[in-house]
Amino acid sequence: QQQQQQQQQQPGQQLSSSSVYFSYFPPFTYAQHLTLIEQCAQCTRVEPLGQSLDGRDIECVIVGSGPKVVWIIHRQHPGEHMAEYYAQGLLTRLLGLDNDNHSVDGLVHRILEMYTFYIVPSMNPDGGVRGYLRTNAAGANLNREWADNSYVVRDDDTAENTSGTRTVPYEAPTLHRSPEVACVLAKMDQVGDCHVFLDVHGDEGLPFNFLAISVVPNWQPHRQALHGAFAAAYCRANPDMQTQYGYPAVLYNPNRNTLNKATNQMGYRFAHSNCLAMTLEMPFKDCQSNPDPERGWNPARSRELGASVLDALHYLYPYLQDDEAFKSLPPQDAFVTPNFRYKSEGT
Repeated sequence: QQQQQQQQQQPGQQLSSSSVYFSYFPPFTYAQHLTLIEQCAQCTRVEPLGQSLDGRDIECVIVGSGPKVVWIIHRQHPGEHMAEYYAQGLLTRLLGLDNDNHSVDGLVHRILEMYTFYIVPSMNPDGGVRGYLRTNAAGANLNREWADNSYVVRDDDTAENTSGTRTVPYEAPTLHRSPEVACVLAKMDQVGDCHVFLDVHGDEGLPFNFLAISVVPNWQPHRQALHGAFAAAYCRANPDMQTQYGYPAVLYNPNRNTLNKATNQMGYRFAHSNCLAMTLEMPFKDCQSNPDPERGWNPARSRELGASVLDALHYLYPYLQDDEAFKSLPPQDAFVTPNFRYKSEGT
């Protein structure tokens, strides 16, 4: 209103720039990304795993000395800026980036002895710089580049006015189309284990924070129980997380190759580690389970959600140690089958 009044009082006022920018969510710029990486490098090891098609480093922040391996990747879809704010909150708590002494809280001290973290704050720096929503410089959706696949091409025969289809094999990842995924996968294979994997995103449709399961042929009661415990602990640590709404918990279908998505590939690839692989989604507008009509979902809440994932990982650790321990999980940690149809219930 104040801005409108100023414009009414000065109708001839010129804009200071010829360009006006609109954003669906406050951007996490490449300059902010480089600052975050520089801050992390002052506290721990930052390893460039490879380069994007435009020549930007794909950095991995490595911290901790524990026996269990956690990989957390962010911003495969570059327009989902909340994912890197999440990374910023997580790394700030893990490394004490918010104080000159890099002091961390007592839980972080414990968790760094439980886990070794491999954190990729931005999987797709080119897409962010170019202003893309879901793709890299080659136009590839990185979250479809984690395994070979195939796609259907329609061939039109205009002479006979008939049409047919053919299946074309799709090799992925490749250095000419998706080097970002290729270099991360290479490092994962070098490490050899992954006990917890989290792929952090934003969802334009569902106004909730939620965790989606991996769709893999080796989904077992063990992993389902671990997912339930992790999600329940996350909800207790941060009321912005919830379990009632989310993507449908579907079973693996061999006739539909879904292993080209990061979460599914990790659950399948590291089955020997009983990898708990999950996709974390955040809203673009507001979190309907814990609404803030004035500020909505925002960078500060994204950072807090990233910081509080450590509480859930701390709770989960004893159940990762023993393949039978999940059988003693309390009832409040039971897996909740999410509901995708939230609108029909009036929320």
